[in-house]
Amino acid sequence: QVQLVESGGGLVQAGGSLRLSCAASGRTFSNYAMGWFRQAPGKEREFVARISWSGATTNYADSVKGRFTISRDNAKNTVYLQMNSLKAEDTAVYYCAAANRYYSGSDQNKYNYWGQGTQVTVSS
Repeated sequence: QVQLVESGGGLVQAGGSLRLSCAASGRTFSNYAMGWFRQAPGKEREFVARISWSGATTNYADSVKGRFTISRDNAKNTVYLQMNSLKAEDTAVYYCAAANRYYSGSDQNKYNYWGQGTQVTVSS
């Protein structure tokens, strides 16, 4: 069992930046690939970014590529999402999630553990 707690959300103006953190506890953090997902009001939850267990490989949704950066610190049991050049359409609840160590995709059904989410609101 892995427990995930997100933090760092808030209200920011368009063009601004935020860094989300997701602290993990329970089992060995490096046993898991990690992902960030988001859900905007009235929309389905969607993939944002993922990172391999070692941090060596990352993938991004086209909508955030070049603006968001996912990283992890296995010594601190934490995964981050640096969000720059934020747009109003980035407004959503952001969730971190953990998948099997060797999973490299964006299918939400493959992510077994989820945090409670953190709200990001971008004003235009």
